[in-house]
Amino acid sequence: MTDAGAVTEWLRRAAEGDTAAFDAAFALVYDELRVLARSQLRREMIGHTLETGALVHEAYLRLSNGGGSAFEDRSHFLGIASTAMRRILVEHARRTTAAKRGGAETPLSLDVADLNRAVVLDDKDTSLVELDEALTELATLDPRQAKVVECRFFGGLTEDETAAVLGIGLRTVKRDWAKARSWLYRHLHSSEL
Repeated sequence: MTDAGAVTEWLRRAAEGDTAAFDAAFALVYDELRVLARSQLRREMIGHTLETGALVHEAYLRLSNGGGSAFEDRSHFLGIASTAMRRILVEHARRTTAAKRGGAETPLSLDVADLNRAVVLDDKDTSLVELDEALTELATLDPRQAKVVECRFFGGLTEDETAAVLGIGLRTVKRDWAKARSWLYRHLHSSEL
């Protein structure tokens, strides 16, 4: 873990216009961002063309071009970085599907999202694009539940880490995680009913 206070201080300076401060904050959390990227890429099919470093660097470009986005602290920054990585992967999946001109989307097994974290959403192979669309709809209904899914599934965070990132209680994370999984399962399987 990095010194959260140092990261927060660099992010504060960046928000005040110090152009080098964002780079310093990013450097302090770089290893953690690589872990997040690796976690997200593990869910992709073998032969996926994005690599860990490329995903982290693409997230850097998006976050640094945010036009003075203010990050509250290290946890807030990591949460936003995780979301940026998710969007990069979804866009990549859409481009790949479009390039195949109607070819099958990249299947995403929600069973073995991360065996070390025991994250399980359902028993169906679902494409990343389908999951993203469902998660976007869930965010309109319950933004906090969607954030919990982003942290747990896409960010690979534990329940305790998710609670810290979102600034909510552990019981709330567990409750939201269960509700969100149930909603996503029903939504992703609604065409089969």
